[in-house]
Amino acid sequence: MERLALDGGAPVRTAPWPSWPVFGDEERKLLNEVLESGQWWAVGGKKVPEFEEAFARAQEAKHAVCVTNGTAALEIALRALGIGCGDEVIVPPYTFIATASSVLAVSATPVFVDIEPDSLNIDPNLIEAAITDRTRAIIPVHIGGRPADMDGVLAVASRHGLAVIEDAAQAHAAEWRGRKVGALGTCGTFSFQASKNLNAGEGGAILTNDDAVADKCWSVHNVGRTRSGKWYEHHVLGGNYRMTEFQAAILLGQLGRLSEQTERRTANAQRLTAGLRAIPGISVGGDDPRVTRHAYHLYPFRYDAAAFSGRSRDEFLRALNAEGIPCGAGYVPLYKEVVFQRKSAGQGSWCSAGRRIDYAAVDCPVCEAVCADAVWLFQTVLLAESRDMDDIITAIARIQQAWQG
Repeated sequence: MERLALDGGAPVRTAPWPSWPVFGDEERKLLNEVLESGQWWAVGGKKVPEFEEAFARAQEAKHAVCVTNGTAALEIALRALGIGCGDEVIVPPYTFIATASSVLAVSATPVFVDIEPDSLNIDPNLIEAAITDRTRAIIPVHIGGRPADMDGVLAVASRHGLAVIEDAAQAHAAEWRGRKVGALGTCGTFSFQASKNLNAGEGGAILTNDDAVADKCWSVHNVGRTRSGKWYEHHVLGGNYRMTEFQAAILLGQLGRLSEQTERRTANAQRLTAGLRAIPGISVGGDDPRVTRHAYHLYPFRYDAAAFSGRSRDEFLRALNAEGIPCGAGYVPLYKEVVFQRKSAGQGSWCSAGRRIDYAAVDCPVCEAVCADAVWLFQTVLLAESRDMDDIITAIARIQQAWQG
């Protein structure tokens, strides 16, 4: 049996994986148009409204409001919906911190609801038990680009009169039952940060089909102005969260690449899934026919140490990286982050009108298990050639055989 790379053997792969971002003459041309126009900010610019229209159309939404980043998009959406001190918002614990920290930022209270073991998205069957008379909204996250169970989430929200803000930061082009995510609920938020499938280094957007919500988001993102008001006329508490013309120019170029890249990621993910399902101890999750397009910002799988002679997930990550396969462990449960522990301890300036939640006592057992055994592959790996997926399969199978042997 060949020695593992971790033990001094030759790695399965030494060839580089695709670099990111992917760009070319189209992005250069669009950026140069902005540069030479002298119109570098969104006020009076052409690129930001052009991208807003194009992105809304691509995601099958009526309105898009472009902003500085995905975190700001969540905060703006919450403010636009009037959510604030004393209110509660239901969020999953398996996500980037902005999903929950944005709730704190508007002085509301995040309430964590556990995830499904297969999809890694919020479990709609557990939401109802977390609703109180203070609950105002649910933020389902389409984690890794896999749409959450929007049937279940929207049904609960409808019964209780709650807003639904889709956190689609990782889900550009994803579809639920043939409909693009982002405007299935009250509104949805996206990120264009450097790692994202649609990338401008930074940036974000809010999508909605509701005219009034769109106007409120526009007002909050533009220092509280209204579309018909004067420049020095501010109606609500807002800030300067405007995207630049340079970012919008890059995004227009990147948007033209998104469909082909999504198709490539999907085809490679399917080949990878078929191979990994044959390896003991590796679980790639089940198929859901309602997910008609997975964006594959991440390709997560779960690792069963028992099939690898009890070797820990961290040992497995070291071994897989050594074989030339870039991978990571992913999130920790958000309620264990220091910021939430400090809130439980009464440290910091928090709204005192809300229900006190002891985040130190929160227990989401599925999230805890996933955080302990999940392995992430990244979207750039899925942009490689189809045959390159076999290197990933071979590396994982080699580790399994070596440790079981």
